[in-house]
Amino acid sequence: MFNPNNFFNALLVIPILNALIGLYKLLFILKLPGAFGFALILLTVLIRLILNPLMAAQIKSMQKMNKLKPEIDKLAAKYKDNKTQLQQEQMKLFQREGINPAAGCLPLLVQMPILIALYNLFFQILNNGNLSHVTAEINKVVYFSFLQISSLDLSFFGLNLASKPADWQKTGIWLLLVPVVTGLLQYWQTKMMTLKSAVLAPASASTGQVPEKKKEEDMGTMMQKQMSIMMPLMIGFFAYTFPLGLSLYWNTFTIFGIIQQYQINKQTASENDKNKKGKTS
Repeated sequence: MFNPNNFFNALLVIPILNALIGLYKLLFILKLPGAFGFALILLTVLIRLILNPLMAAQIKSMQKMNKLKPEIDKLAAKYKDNKTQLQQEQMKLFQREGINPAAGCLPLLVQMPILIALYNLFFQILNNGNLSHVTAEINKVVYFSFLQISSLDLSFFGLNLASKPADWQKTGIWLLLVPVVTGLLQYWQTKMMTLKSAVLAPASASTGQVPEKKKEEDMGTMMQKQMSIMMPLMIGFFAYTFPLGLSLYWNTFTIFGIIQQYQINKQTASENDKNKKGKTS
């Protein structure tokens, strides 16, 4: 189940598992009800805080690229028949503005293995269905004997974190609120992260009409709008079919993402206001 000979397990899954069990045992000793659920939340928060600088760098890089979109579009139109020259001019633009195009991708490459390990870990624990087997497998890979557990209590505020909203007929229709809330949180975050499209050009003095090209949404804007709908629906469906514990993890991660996005948007707006005041003064 947690094969230590597997490189991915040894590097990420098992260390994260040890941290989770350490938090669980501490909260269990403190006799906190729903210890595993709170341990799951705490672990997600800790990893989110560790990844915070990388995610902030990724968001800021996306915002900088968005500000340059009108300039990039102009270059694309000017050098549409010369791809080599277009790439050279784009690189000059990025260098002049102090932007590294790879800055938005590198943080994601670092984050993804950790997020995959978290998901893999929670899925294996919560979706197994045999807690005795899960407990035995955990005890095989914990680093210290004091981390070994005799049982695993998955109850959290009267819910079993291994249960699924898809089985709402057995538990109650109110369980369907979980995928709804999960989808709404994802929609909120996606809307906050969606890049704003370039502002349409002003109306022509001679014709009083906006240029035809600016009347039509470009492919990027259309994809953003589709993603703002499809992504929440997809995540909501996953929350419907997967164990509740995975929704608890995902929602915790999403809430912190919303808070971070709000702070960065606020900071960017403040900086833009200062720049405008500096130009007018």
